Amino acid sequence: MSVGADIGNKVGQLDQSAGGPPTRFSSNAVPYLLSTADAFVILLSSVAGGIGYQLSIGNPEPNLLPYCAVGLLASFIHILRMSGSGYYDFPDSAKPRVEIGEILICWFTTGLLLAFFAFLLKIGVDYSRGAFVVFYFVAPVGLLAVRKGTKLVLAAAVSRGMIGRRDIVLIGDFEEIAALEPRDLLVFFGTSEVSRFTLSADDDHEKRESTDINIINAAANFVRRNNCREVMLAVPWEDAGRLEFIREHVKMLPVAVRLLPDIRVRTLTNYASSARQRVLAIEIQRAPLSAAERFVKRVMDIVIASLALVFFLPIMALTAIAIKLDSPGPVIFRQFRKGFNGKQFMMFKFRTMIVQENGPAVVQATRDDPRVTSIGRLLRSASIDELPQLLNVLKGDMSLIGPRPHALAHDNYFETVLSEYAFRHHVKPGMTGWAQCNGARGGTPTIEHISERVKLDLWYINNWSLWLDIQIVIKTFFEVLRKRNAY
Repeated sequence: MSVGADIGNKVGQLDQSAGGPPTRFSSNAVPYLLSTADAFVILLSSVAGGIGYQLSIGNPEPNLLPYCAVGLLASFIHILRMSGSGYYDFPDSAKPRVEIGEILICWFTTGLLLAFFAFLLKIGVDYSRGAFVVFYFVAPVGLLAVRKGTKLVLAAAVSRGMIGRRDIVLIGDFEEIAALEPRDLLVFFGTSEVSRFTLSADDDHEKRESTDINIINAAANFVRRNNCREVMLAVPWEDAGRLEFIREHVKMLPVAVRLLPDIRVRTLTNYASSARQRVLAIEIQRAPLSAAERFVKRVMDIVIASLALVFFLPIMALTAIAIKLDSPGPVIFRQFRKGFNGKQFMMFKFRTMIVQENGPAVVQATRDDPRVTSIGRLLRSASIDELPQLLNVLKGDMSLIGPRPHALAHDNYFETVLSEYAFRHHVKPGMTGWAQCNGARGGTPTIEHISERVKLDLWYINNWSLWLDIQIVIKTFFEVLRKRNAY
């Protein structure tokens, strides 16, 4: 092992161990808990205001249904408006100052909206105006009290290491990371503990670059193992060369990458750690799909793949029999491919060749390739050989739509000749994709061929939508009928 690699591994281990005790509670749950607490306060204030007002004027206990309905509507409007400004996000909720102005403005305007809805729907008969006034002034007191209480609880949890951002990795220059005080980390991340990877401080350019590569690789491996969602960079802004160097080496990760303000910029902004504000951070790489988008895409994969598997099951059974009768060898061809985030998986296809290459040297199929069996030629022209990949989709290794995966030997080569190739691994590979339904299928004998395919794949990643996936499914059907470049 080289000295640089050894240093990189030691730094990675040191920074991981310095990240504090294991997190007992994920910060991802904080927004849901805080919004639920606000909803409970608003609902309770509505019910208590109604009961209290009616009893105070000598009326019997009222029907609680209208008060519950108003409380639920008010909580929905208030939470929706506050969450849009990041109010429930962990970094903001962990800051010590209570956002009194924001809470009061949002609540009182929410009350005006409720009064407007009551006028339009004519529900004033069922809901007392006196009870509404009590509710209108009691709820903000409860919201402020709960916000203060949750901030104290979060501060204590953060200080004890019971909660924190374990989904963020910080990579930075030695001086920049050393200058990040606990209040800086609280403002940026909502915690004083993040996983840090400190770059080399060596004056020799070659040694520094070699060590930096190992440290960045250690950080990338940590991101993959822990499913981190974001990488933050703490590097002097004037060091453009190092910034570009880091960007080139983290672009294979399917996560957002942001550049934090350096020491000089933080001094100029002179922000206060208690201020609830969006701290300047430049996004130099965006995450390909949000959590919600990944969920929608996964649901679509499971539903369509399950239906397709049932529909094509008779064809798959007949295909298996035909392959077994046609030539000796297994029915299913297995080959390692790279998937999401560069992780390897075993991809399934119906065997169409007399060879089963799955090593460092894989020869691409060509038109009229003598290795293709007689039944295999038919299967490849109709794309029936791809049907077993429905199992890969259900397993979660692949998606219905995405960049087509290549053999590892080809992947490794393409990554060395095309700088943008690694971006293809920012989403799951697909059974079909934007490139395939635009005719870019079959072999890639030249750099121009793979370059055109990568260009189409990256366009798909940057422009993903559910409607686009549906369009690709439809276009793929007609592309299979055309049999363009299918051999």
